Amino acid sequence: MISFTNPHISVAGIDDAPNITALLNISYRGEASKQGWTTEAALIAGQTRADENMVQNVMQRTGSVFLKFTDDANKIIACVNLEQKEQKIYLGMFSVLPQLQGAGIGKLMLKASEEYALQKNCFSIYMSVISLRTELIDWYKRHGYHDTGERVPFEEDGITGRHLKKLEFMILEKSISLDTI
Repeated sequence: MISFTNPHISVAGIDDAPNITALLNISYRGEASKQGWTTEAALIAGQTRADENMVQNVMQRTGSVFLKFTDDANKIIACVNLEQKEQKIYLGMFSVLPQLQGAGIGKLMLKASEEYALQKNCFSIYMSVISLRTELIDWYKRHGYHDTGERVPFEEDGITGRHLKKLEFMILEKSISLDTI
């Protein structure tokens, strides 16, 4: 069984998909996302970062889990998707409620992601970040991630919004061990 040092963090279930979907959308798209610093509203038009079907499909993939951070009222205020890819973990769909960004919850979610990876005998976590998101990239770098030099085109998918600029992903990675968490 997977365990975490923070009691507010646990593995989400399929019944959490609607709340995770809402959190992803409010964290990244539209006016509400502008309350936080992770908004993509200036880069991608629309209100949808993910739809419920997309979140459920990700949850049901082999080797994929969502971690959730719940407040004292059991409301999901942060989430992250972790997918095991051989001996590495792919980290995606990471979000914290915009009005709570900057309160340290993101750091706790990164730590839980590392705990999860080590429990799965994975010693590296990687992610894709829009290369124009320099403030976000800098935040990840402060937490031990480095630019691998790999770039991947970010293609529109008809669901997650129209791109307002030409976008690409930068791949960041961090090696982890018991000493790094």
